Amino acid sequence: MSSAILLAERIYNAATKVLQCSHKQLQNCLETVRRDSISRFVCLVVKDINNENNEMHVSFQKVSKKMKIANHLSKMLGTMMLLALVSTAFIAGCSNDNDNGPLGGTPDTTPPTILSTNPINGATGVAVINVTFSEPMTASSISSTSFTVNGPGATTVPGAVSYDVTGHRASFVPASDLAASTAFTATIMTTAKDASGNALAANYMWNFTTLASSTVQPPVTLASSVTYVVLAGSTVTSTGATNITGDIGLSPGTSMTGFPPGIVVGTQHVSDPSAVQAKLDLTTSYNGAAGRTVGPVSVAGNIGGMTLPPGLYKSTSSLEISSGDLTLDAKGNANAVWIFQIASTLTTTSGRKVILSGGAKAANIFWQVGTSATLGTTSVFKGTIMADQSITMNTGASLEGRVLARIGAVALNGNIIVKPTP
Repeated sequence: MSSAILLAERIYNAATKVLQCSHKQLQNCLETVRRDSISRFVCLVVKDINNENNEMHVSFQKVSKKMKIANHLSKMLGTMMLLALVSTAFIAGCSNDNDNGPLGGTPDTTPPTILSTNPINGATGVAVINVTFSEPMTASSISSTSFTVNGPGATTVPGAVSYDVTGHRASFVPASDLAASTAFTATIMTTAKDASGNALAANYMWNFTTLASSTVQPPVTLASSVTYVVLAGSTVTSTGATNITGDIGLSPGTSMTGFPPGIVVGTQHVSDPSAVQAKLDLTTSYNGAAGRTVGPVSVAGNIGGMTLPPGLYKSTSSLEISSGDLTLDAKGNANAVWIFQIASTLTTTSGRKVILSGGAKAANIFWQVGTSATLGTTSVFKGTIMADQSITMNTGASLEGRVLARIGAVALNGNIIVKPTP
């Protein structure tokens, strides 16, 4: 910072010398101060101001009218003060000092922390092994030496470690499938550092156990609600150019608005026998999905950026897809099924996607949501959402699947919804 302050002081002093000159002495004053390199810079700024404003028709050797000079001198004062401040900030920002702010702010000495892990501590069942940090980390500090997995006992599990800069997430991929019915311990070492060089305060460890064997989930039976792509309890509303392929229904509510201008390639059912039965079947399907207990894999927080194989996934709170897209990989099995049990909300942020690979089908993906679901603007989603309360699709979001709300409303805004192919 000392070099920045000295430069700022020199610019200030040079500007002061120029401004202290009377208009009759301006030429001599400039000749005097320009011997110094900084003062020459000030003189050039004086000349630039003269040329750019085209009001002071003088060079450094010629003086014009008194009022014009006074006006330009006031402009020079502001310009010089700004130059002093900018120079200070520029040099401070580019210096080798340990200050983190452009003006020498307080250095970041706070150690990073762990926000969440997958699987969670004490979980049984593993699909992915990763950890999300509280802040950006130094990528080179996230490696197989700072992120380890051991089991059984102290046996080191070989694997590859990667770091997702966007989501602040480190992932461990075993070189081969983990042994069944085995306890493992994952550890993040204090060699993991944040972007400011602060190390984790202490080693972070969590434990999990693999299942006895892989389980195959049967699909959720939707019964008569299978023909519906939109089904709600209180209201169905749509604004803009919503386009729906499949039936839409409402029961026991009676207010369905927005069609037209929204287009429905299917049948609209408002508290008729078909809608009533579909709502009853939805409740059965919802409870059936929530009641699955064989081989659940614990997940938490943001699952964006992950690739998940088929299975039953359980969250004891909310799930979101943000800071990356979610990929569901069937690994060549066209009958692969995913069931997500979510105790609270499901949210996708703007533009996020659910990507299907390896033969995965939207018809075999089920999201059981304990409260409400929200699909972000222009997001692309796959699967059947069964929410206890309401479902909102924000502007431009698209869905291959269904939005089925047991009690509350379904709100649409210029969306495209297509019934999934069986």
